[in-house]
Amino acid sequence: KLAAHFNLAYLDTGSLYRAVARDVRRSGLDLDNAANAAAAARALDPASLTDPSLRDPGVGDAASIVAKFPEVRAALLEFQRDFARQEPGAVLDGRDIGTVVLPDADIKIFVVADAEVRARRRFDELRSRGEPVTFEGVLEVIRRRDERDGSRAAAPMKPAPDAIELDTSRLGADEAFAEALALI
Repeated sequence: KLAAHFNLAYLDTGSLYRAVARDVRRSGLDLDNAANAAAAARALDPASLTDPSLRDPGVGDAASIVAKFPEVRAALLEFQRDFARQEPGAVLDGRDIGTVVLPDADIKIFVVADAEVRARRRFDELRSRGEPVTFEGVLEVIRRRDERDGSRAAAPMKPAPDAIELDTSRLGADEAFAEALALI
């Protein structure tokens, strides 16, 4: 919504890792193999980032598995930086944008929300699509992913020292947008 407001390009960088996981899975290869994941990252077709299957249950968790590999992160880093360099600018969303991808970004907002709140949002999204999920299962996936992403050696999820934290636990989408806009 910020990108649309400012008429800037937008990249959900998590979709890159989701696409890598999707491609490794479709190839029938092991997600937990760095070489498989890095090969998929190097061969990634940016046009496939709009594939609705990237939001399927389990893809986010699979993305977190391939994202732990430095070879995958290196293969996707330049793509992300090139995207950000386009004129007049861009909005990137991801777990290491302010610390690794764009440490010199003009504005860094580190968005957080309680795990239970994020699980409820994801559970509601999946249920609205008819997915057979439980709240407890979604919460477990989110907690496991946060732990893996926060403790990985390559680009761990953490705020940049100069990032502004925005807690959206008690905010709806429109309220979160208004808060982010006010910060900018």
